[in-house]
Amino acid sequence: MMEKMAIPCWAIALSFLSSTASAQNMFDALPPLPRIAPMMPPTVLHGETQGEIRFKSSSPYDLDVLLNQPAKAEVTMGMGKLFLPKGASEKRRVPAMVVLPGSAGAIPGRENETAQMLADNGIAALLVDNFKPRGISEEMPYALKIMGTSEFDAVADAYAALKTLNKHPAIDGWRIGVMGFSKGGIAARMSMDARIRDKLAPFIQPFAMHVDFYGPCYALLQSQKTTGSPLLSFRAGEDASNDLVACAQQETILRKAGSDVSAVVYAKAGHDWESNQPREMTNRPYLAGCTIEFNDKDFPVLNGQQLIPAGAKPDRQTRYQIRVQSGKALGDCIKVGYIAGRDESARSLGGKQLLQFLKTKFEM
Repeated sequence: MMEKMAIPCWAIALSFLSSTASAQNMFDALPPLPRIAPMMPPTVLHGETQGEIRFKSSSPYDLDVLLNQPAKAEVTMGMGKLFLPKGASEKRRVPAMVVLPGSAGAIPGRENETAQMLADNGIAALLVDNFKPRGISEEMPYALKIMGTSEFDAVADAYAALKTLNKHPAIDGWRIGVMGFSKGGIAARMSMDARIRDKLAPFIQPFAMHVDFYGPCYALLQSQKTTGSPLLSFRAGEDASNDLVACAQQETILRKAGSDVSAVVYAKAGHDWESNQPREMTNRPYLAGCTIEFNDKDFPVLNGQQLIPAGAKPDRQTRYQIRVQSGKALGDCIKVGYIAGRDESARSLGGKQLLQFLKTKFEM
């Protein structure tokens, strides 16, 4: 099934507000976080460990919880699949990438295939599952997937994965990067913010680099300082869900905040060009003409309106309900229809340029 890509959480919220009942039903459907049972501890890592692994993470849901009330973020048992290159061992340590999926999870042609391609080229890859640890299954509606996990949950998982890979005997902790697709690309880009790194993983070296595959640029952190690690962005000229002007503005902010930033734009490609699904014009919503900024209290603000009430409880259920209901503020910012699907040229070039960037930064 083709991922219904790049639908911002705020846009999904608005689409579900056609009636009060639908919004309430959606809120009621949010599953609780699975309890972390004693018999399911984090995976003990050995030199040959690969495949499915577990690691301790958290679910902050919103930026203000992540930065200002991290102890209130519910503990989560993170999960992922580790792809280890042949010959990797304690005596031959390899670099690694944390891979963050898009808003519907791993889709055919993209996340798993990219992780395997990295492993085939000597780079370990930990493909994170943002959904199962938060009680969201493959069978659940797409809207529940995108609203039940947030971009800040994905950021928390990314740093939890970084700490986990640092403990793997066959992985070089100084050479671990992060990359993401669509919503995962947003998280990979946000994880550059030094404040976030200081809260989630202050005692280890930061990600060595960040790679953003067509992560929409509707949310602006206004980072004053990055970790200093570089960013490579991949975008498409016919992907309306990525506002290229807004993305260029964000990249300028990140440069001023301390990172080298480079961007690749494939003029004729659309969103999700790695997908096995054919290229088509979708009827999915996206944001255009609006920027959600974060104020000095780390609350999202749109056109002067704070989208989270001051004093809002930090628990996941409360924040989920607020996000669903906040969609009304978007108004005319909601647009419908963008091109998505497989593009052989962009797929081939993207893979080559990604490997070139990683091998150069990892000094392979």
